[in-house]
Amino acid sequence: MKNYLPFLLLLFFTRSYCQEVAKTDEVAFQPGEQITYKLKYGFFTAAEAVIKVANSAQKFEGKPALHIFANANTAGTFNLLFKVRNKYETFIDPHTLLPYYYSEERKEASYKHSDKVTFDHEKDIITANRGKYPFKGNVFDFLSAYYYARNIDVSGLKIGQKLDLRYFLEDGIHTLTITYLGKEQVKCGLGTFNCLKFNPTIIPGRIFRKNSMLYLWITDDKNRIPVKAHVELVVGSLVMDLTQASGLKYPLNPVKK
Repeated sequence: MKNYLPFLLLLFFTRSYCQEVAKTDEVAFQPGEQITYKLKYGFFTAAEAVIKVANSAQKFEGKPALHIFANANTAGTFNLLFKVRNKYETFIDPHTLLPYYYSEERKEASYKHSDKVTFDHEKDIITANRGKYPFKGNVFDFLSAYYYARNIDVSGLKIGQKLDLRYFLEDGIHTLTITYLGKEQVKCGLGTFNCLKFNPTIIPGRIFRKNSMLYLWITDDKNRIPVKAHVELVVGSLVMDLTQASGLKYPLNPVKK
């Protein structure tokens, strides 16, 4: 199950629609925000991921940046079955939300991988450990994609509409297609929320069956925070659940029962 945790995190991060769309003028997050997710396999907590936002003392191209960093670790007995200790960092422009620099250090059982990625948006070149990759348009790492996605104007979404995510990960630029399924209330560790529901396309393999389905829910408010994801595996299923959120720009508004 190598790299399942960052894969599920990545599925939260919808970047843009198939047609051109506008980004909202007001940024949905701020320095000081911290979000925590737990990944559950059945009744067991398999892993935890913590994502933080801070002002960066380091500048890029003479411009200020926001520093976003995440840790993803397995928990409990899963440390014995498949120990994961992953760290991710990205530096983004606080206005365009495009990434300047991304790095990752992944330790997943006996597998280890590190990468340092520079995004040159003037020359349209991504430079990583394994080489240089030309690109056109907006391309993100998965952390910057998440925060950019929270600022897309979703007011015109229609049920069945397709979304495309373009991201750089490990060895190149990839695209993930996601379908909007409508609005739905969903319960997570912080309560019940009105959400937008999506269905990302899954590639069958060692983890997923041919007919496996994945669903994710994002708060239908100014925060646009992913609160839950559910994916079917070859054996059982995984659920990613929002368990903590602090330093938010806007208050969370769970549904009152």
